Amino acid sequence: MALTLDEVIRGIEPASQEYRLKAREYLNNLTAPLGSLGDLLVLAEQLAAIGRTLKPSVGNKVVVTMAGDHGVVAEGVSAYPQEVTPEMVANFVAGGAAINVLAAVVGASVQVVDMGVVADLSEMAARGQIVSARVAPGTQNMARGPAMTREQAVQSLEAGINIVAGLVKDGVELVGTGDMGIGNTTPSSAILAAISGLPVGKVTGRGTGLNDEALENKIRVIEGALKVNRPDPTDPVDVLAKVGGFEIGGIAGVVLGAAYFKIPVVVDGFISTAGALLAGKLVPGAVDYMIAAHQSVEYGHIYMLNELGLKPLLNLNLRLGEGTGGALAMTIVEAAAQIINRMATFESAGVSQSSQDLHVL
Repeated sequence: MALTLDEVIRGIEPASQEYRLKAREYLNNLTAPLGSLGDLLVLAEQLAAIGRTLKPSVGNKVVVTMAGDHGVVAEGVSAYPQEVTPEMVANFVAGGAAINVLAAVVGASVQVVDMGVVADLSEMAARGQIVSARVAPGTQNMARGPAMTREQAVQSLEAGINIVAGLVKDGVELVGTGDMGIGNTTPSSAILAAISGLPVGKVTGRGTGLNDEALENKIRVIEGALKVNRPDPTDPVDVLAKVGGFEIGGIAGVVLGAAYFKIPVVVDGFISTAGALLAGKLVPGAVDYMIAAHQSVEYGHIYMLNELGLKPLLNLNLRLGEGTGGALAMTIVEAAAQIINRMATFESAGVSQSSQDLHVL
């Protein structure tokens, strides 16, 4: 039976503070000067707290790349035509995209999900090459009215949740988020502006490479969409419905599903973090399960991370999406898990400790 949004919201628990402290005590006794592995130790603590274990396992990894189209592209907010969305989905299936290459490097599989691409992708779905969780063939133009109905927003969230349910059933231990959708930096900026109250111009970037004139138009379009739709910043589902996207809702659902099933979720860049922001506002405890992969070049991304209180693992000037930054960060997550799993303690290795080490919790 499929999980509902309401039961997942009710069922999410914060990560275990007890295991976080147990992990800290254990890590403080590893054969290295106290704290010398820096943020890798903080990440290891987080993995222990998420899994309620001192032996966290993240070896079975998958990147979920959500695809969807956006009616707002009619307003000239993207440098690329909408036809690129299905073309890139076909590229994912063929294994030729950046996410395919980088996921293979870290030993992760890629699951592509049609959340609402305008083109008909049913043949790919029938062949098992992608998952169809299609809400509609693209959102409506948010510059003229709501991007979707509230019911469709909930449907997109529940689709992401239930994709994670299936992955967990198959033994997946670490999930990453990814996106594909021409025009999707526009709803992502709108979501951030709606929730944070920050000026649109401060949180809107060039996306796929807009020139100055097109960027000014994009800012005007988002400002107009917020004025027309008046999304309620205290109601993340309303924000998603008014100015969001189906793939962004799906990503938010993936984050909620990971929190519900108590597995870590590596959040990619700007679009993925828009989904994570919605999830974190729906259930603050879900933030405990999020790992910020990197800081995107998109202007608004740092503000999203600040809203969530997340520190990115990498800063490589990425702005591709697809889950590429998330895949790269999975290497660091795996490293943190191996540190707590395999590194010897002073006692087990017979190594003398410094008399100056103070193991204070």
